[in-house]
Amino acid sequence: MIIGEAGQAAQAVWGGDILGEGGRVYGGGGGGGGQFKMEPEELASVISLWEDELDKIIDDGHTIDTLVNASVAPGQDPASGSYETTTFESVTSLQTQNDSMRKYVQGYIKKLKEAQTKTVATDQGMSGTFGQAT
Repeated sequence: MIIGEAGQAAQAVWGGDILGEGGRVYGGGGGGGGQFKMEPEELASVISLWEDELDKIIDDGHTIDTLVNASVAPGQDPASGSYETTTFESVTSLQTQNDSMRKYVQGYIKKLKEAQTKTVATDQGMSGTFGQAT
């Protein structure tokens, strides 16, 4: 079951049951404040999926860099020069898009890890409170 914007975003990237074997992403009630809740293990799993996706984006970037450097006109005539220019501009645009996607995913992973750190700290603080109550 996928609930909330975070779950929908993760499902859009990886499709289906993103956490495997019945794992779930729980969304916050009513979307107030842009918050969502996950168990620490689920959050770690989502971070891992995004890190895997980042690796693919980085690999694509290396391939794109190779294409940028390989753009050569097939001949000396104006049509060939135009073909090379158009190819170079297209691949350069792809490179710009890949760079943007890489930066976005890196920032998103950073935010997820910050949330994970806060979640663990909060859980540890709450467990200490419950331990004192007994």
